[in-house]
Amino acid sequence: MKAKSRRIVTGALAACMILASGGPDSLAAANTVLPLKDMVTVKEGQALSGFDAGEGISRSLELLSRKQEEIRQQEEAAQEAAVSGSDTDLLAALIYCEAGGEPYEGQVAVGAVVMNRVKSGSFPNSISEVIYQSGQFGPAITGKLDRVLAAGSATESCYQAAREALAGASPVGDALYFGDGQNYGIQIGGHWFHT
Repeated sequence: MKAKSRRIVTGALAACMILASGGPDSLAAANTVLPLKDMVTVKEGQALSGFDAGEGISRSLELLSRKQEEIRQQEEAAQEAAVSGSDTDLLAALIYCEAGGEPYEGQVAVGAVVMNRVKSGSFPNSISEVIYQSGQFGPAITGKLDRVLAAGSATESCYQAAREALAGASPVGDALYFGDGQNYGIQIGGHWFHT
């Protein structure tokens, strides 16, 4: 192995080890602290920190893989925490009020409309604010939604539909509205969904 190749392998190994131990922001630090041109070369047959270069690279890649999985799990946990249990309860109750007697796909679609509004710049950016926005959802206006929430009346089907909508399912694309007798858009059961 030529000296330049050994330097590159050694530099890559060091960068992988730093990245694996310090997270995604440490690659820049690895390039700053240990630039490739200043790496110590490894002579053929010479051990690298107690193990050969092949073992070092394998170990570094394993550490990097573990660190990436750890970061992915932390991101998923943060995402799940962002949707509180009360948001799920509220969305399930609204689905129950608006589409409790509709096909399951229609229940998911009602939840998707709420989530599409949360993502849209034209509506509030939280589930609660979207649902309780003045003049938007009849059950919120009449107090029926609050009674369903207080009694815990939403069915398991409505909870499952809420969980699917919260996870991003949308049988109606980016629809922002739904209602009876508005004969355009996508019809599911008795509701028409549209933008």
